[in-house]
Amino acid sequence: MLRRRVAREKLLERVEGADRLVLLGDTVELRQGPAREAMAIAQPVLEELGAALGRDHEVVLVPGNHDHALVAPWLGARGAHVEPPPLGLEEHPGRDASAATEAIAQWLAPATLTVAYPGIWLRDDVYATHGHYLDRHTTVPTFERLGAGIMGRLVGAVPEEARPDDYEAALAPLYAWMHAMAERSGSGKRRPPSGASAEAWRVLGGDGHRPLRGRLLAGILPLGISGVNRLGLGPVRADFSAEELRRAGVLAMGEAAGRLGIDANHVLYGHTHRAGPFANDDSLEWTLPGGGRLTNTGCWIYEEMFLQRGRSSPYWPGCIVEVRDGPPRSPPILSRLLTEVDPDALKAPGRG
Repeated sequence: MLRRRVAREKLLERVEGADRLVLLGDTVELRQGPAREAMAIAQPVLEELGAALGRDHEVVLVPGNHDHALVAPWLGARGAHVEPPPLGLEEHPGRDASAATEAIAQWLAPATLTVAYPGIWLRDDVYATHGHYLDRHTTVPTFERLGAGIMGRLVGAVPEEARPDDYEAALAPLYAWMHAMAERSGSGKRRPPSGASAEAWRVLGGDGHRPLRGRLLAGILPLGISGVNRLGLGPVRADFSAEELRRAGVLAMGEAAGRLGIDANHVLYGHTHRAGPFANDDSLEWTLPGGGRLTNTGCWIYEEMFLQRGRSSPYWPGCIVEVRDGPPRSPPILSRLLTEVDPDALKAPGRG
């Protein structure tokens, strides 16, 4: 959405006056083609965000799965010569984590850049991470979930008391392979991941008007899922409904937070694109085993297949979460910035 000026202006208005802006993963799309193309698209947006924040204000970049390559060189260098200390819940690779982060730091000036991975403590009771570690636990058979299952057979299961290294062992090689594939693809030769996900959702669990091929695929899917589970790559389920996408994502994030021992009243994440909780959501579903609360920051992608409910859809793009220092300390506030914007303006090709 930030390639659309109307969406960008809404965010820029809200950013002014903030002490810091946390970009919670997948800020640069490194899966659709060579990095040079993604960086060229990101540059004008990041320059405007840095200018809106101004001097003495901070942008925190927390990489996710689609831009994991921003910190991959730093992660590799940690153990190049000696056994590195365990990866903590919040590490600061520095602006020189990669050539890409060095460029991003220049574009964000006069604001300063901080790189944090795999997450960051915004307050001593609020932890934020992209949330891609949940792919080791979700029961929705996405490509990355199955890839993580295969890698998990090689490196072992995630222990009950886990560290980020336990997740990186299975996920980082998968991300590196996907990034290498994107680097070797020409412009426009790869279908965007969001498009592929939407097509799978439409065919297997979508709008009730599936063609015969879609019904047949849905019919044989449980057989394939059964085989995946017998191979030890799951557990996954043959359910692509919107309810299951939400339920599985929330439960998997809670599982990851519990195994990592994230002792926070609030855990913020994104990754699954489904923002929440909203007023009509079951609050218990978003409650962590220790009593904390999950909040999904949503996404800034307009994907029509997930927006049949229009502006009321929890997949509607343009959510932000505001965290105030206090006192008094208030819970993180989930807000929608684009509900009043004409959908045609969001769907139009980005200009300007």
